[in-house]
Amino acid sequence: MAIFAVYVVVNLSLNMEFGYTGIPNFGKVLAVGGGAFVAAAVPGRIFAGMAGIEGDYIRDNIAVVSGVNAWLVDNTGIGFAVFFMTLGLAAAAGAGLGLITSYPVIRLRGDYLAITLLAFGESIRVVGNNFSPLVGGTLGVQVPDPLSFLPGEVRFPVATIGLVAIAACVYVYSERTMRSPLGRMLRAVRDDEVAAGALGKDTIRIRTRVIMVSAALAAIGGALYAFYAGGVIAFAYDRASWTFWPFLMILIGGLANNKGVLVGTLIFVTLRKVIIFHKDSLAPAVPFDVAWLDFLLLGVILLVVLLYRPQGIMVEKPTPTIPHGRGPLRSGARRAFDLLFR
Repeated sequence: MAIFAVYVVVNLSLNMEFGYTGIPNFGKVLAVGGGAFVAAAVPGRIFAGMAGIEGDYIRDNIAVVSGVNAWLVDNTGIGFAVFFMTLGLAAAAGAGLGLITSYPVIRLRGDYLAITLLAFGESIRVVGNNFSPLVGGTLGVQVPDPLSFLPGEVRFPVATIGLVAIAACVYVYSERTMRSPLGRMLRAVRDDEVAAGALGKDTIRIRTRVIMVSAALAAIGGALYAFYAGGVIAFAYDRASWTFWPFLMILIGGLANNKGVLVGTLIFVTLRKVIIFHKDSLAPAVPFDVAWLDFLLLGVILLVVLLYRPQGIMVEKPTPTIPHGRGPLRSGARRAFDLLFR
């Protein structure tokens, strides 16, 4: 459920870009990794400064973080305050990365846009591996645990409940946004950008803002995963885990359908965990290294979905049109029309 919740946050942001606005962001890992790097670099240094713990945060990371976790046992309120501040910083960093990547490429379309964003996504892993002061390079760093005051057997269930609660908030936000006039506008840009521009919509600015908002949400997902895992290492944020898997999940569930995102994510995470947990028993039945079983099986599932159910399990539902009539109903429709197109 914890991994499901993290991927729900990331996948809802990707669905906002690709499903509702038609932006094929193959660089999703950039925002996710950026949020994780903020969680790895910022709160530990803040806590160490508050607690008066000496030592280099990167070179002496284990000792520093252990001292920070011991200090957090008696300073729970500060721990939660810095935790939520870190989520805000991660969102800001994600939005900034979204702006930086969208500015030079937003006028591209289709394959050109996808490949360029893919190249931007690769940069986060390269920077993380080679710039040690950020997240420890290839050795990684540990992340302070705001729940260190809890016993070990209780920590992960409580963290899971918190992750699910945050994922639910992101779902409600995304669902209400897509059911608003803004959601209609995003669909209009996706379906016919020329027509949307003819109606007075600045499609370039709309696409840029969508990338920024979705990158902010994805960065929150990356930060949550870093806190839950208790550490960050740069090469764990690769394009397979944080770009291609999210695309597979939303394709299985159904594009432009947030409920479909939940279904596709649950199916994917459950199936992958079953494969991982039972690899030893499955090893005699496959003629190759069992380590590749989940990649091959999930790749086959993707091909089957694209061939036989390209719309996904849950098809996008059309938004009901504004009813026509007289009197108050007509004036209400007029106000809704003005709100949509002004």
